[in-house]
Amino acid sequence: MSAGRPFLYLSHADVVAAGVLDAARCVDVCEEVFGLLASGDYLMGGPGKNSHGLGLVFPASSPFPGMPLAGPDRRFVAMPAYVGGRFDVCGNKWYGSNPANPGRGLPRSVLTLTLNDKDTGEPLCLMSANAVSAARTGAIPALASRCLAPGSRVLAVIGCGVVNRAVVAAVMTQQPALEHVVLHDVDADASELMAAWVRDTYGVRADTAPTADACVAGADLVSVAASRRTPLEIASGSFADGATVLLSGPMASDDAFWCDSRVVYDHVPLHQEYVREAAAAPDRGAAYDALIGGPLYRLIDAGRVPPLEGSVDLGSLLSGRVPRPVDPDARTVVVACGMAVFDVALGLDLYTTAVERGLGRALDLWGDELPPTAADLRPTRS
Repeated sequence: MSAGRPFLYLSHADVVAAGVLDAARCVDVCEEVFGLLASGDYLMGGPGKNSHGLGLVFPASSPFPGMPLAGPDRRFVAMPAYVGGRFDVCGNKWYGSNPANPGRGLPRSVLTLTLNDKDTGEPLCLMSANAVSAARTGAIPALASRCLAPGSRVLAVIGCGVVNRAVVAAVMTQQPALEHVVLHDVDADASELMAAWVRDTYGVRADTAPTADACVAGADLVSVAASRRTPLEIASGSFADGATVLLSGPMASDDAFWCDSRVVYDHVPLHQEYVREAAAAPDRGAAYDALIGGPLYRLIDAGRVPPLEGSVDLGSLLSGRVPRPVDPDARTVVVACGMAVFDVALGLDLYTTAVERGLGRALDLWGDELPPTAADLRPTRS
């Protein structure tokens, strides 16, 4: 990138026009990134290169009237990453979350993504990232379902929001035999609306269930992406033998669910970093409570399930380094927590398409002149 070159701004409409809703494309990009994770050609935050991100921790109270206070799902998080391979770019996803936002006509989380030249640091693109984040979040469980549960016919959906809509869209591209979707949400209207969307969009049977336990009964695939504000607990006995449970959000269950399941992580080093960060936190238990894998980490600490080191993740399965499981009666739990490498990679593909299609708006970072360099500031010798 040459000095002074404008960067591109992409609105939500621009991102949609660039193809973020092409679920099959998003799955393909995520599969590429898993290959880079398996080979090590990536960086995320922190000295261990595997931190999910850095968040602001709001206080429970403050003498300063303008300071944000802690609350359920109330946070700001920065998620930097470098993605290698053909992507070869740095970026950062930055988002704020507030459950009060829907009452203001806004999404619960508001996300942006910046792509930067890896050498100069100059911005290439600033884009609206709500759709980017939802698309990659939906693509990962869909990819896992193709790898671990091909030929699935019944999908149970727990939580009928933006994320699970993206999951369903992506799963439909990977599971051609799927014929029935069962949905549950604490808001019955939300589940009815999503069931109608499934029927109208994909032409498959879609029904709602009154409880989460009833929803998962008999399902080959289960996608969990429910609101963090309402505790979710599903008994292990409610799941069908051989079910594949895709966790994109937190879920509580009895210990048997975790101890008797085959666990596949999205990326083991990410979870190892979660545990290290929790150990350094003032309250390790509270840190675990905020994490999708928290119940597993507790059981690992107690020696009741295998340690993270040596555990299986999607990158090792997709790369062929670990053989894919073949026991049809074993329940599998996939724990996917979200990594900025996926946002950055998908964002770069969308940026490239936007440039090709003439989308977005060019913005000038520097104005009429570049800021002074160190050489410019040196005193002139007389």
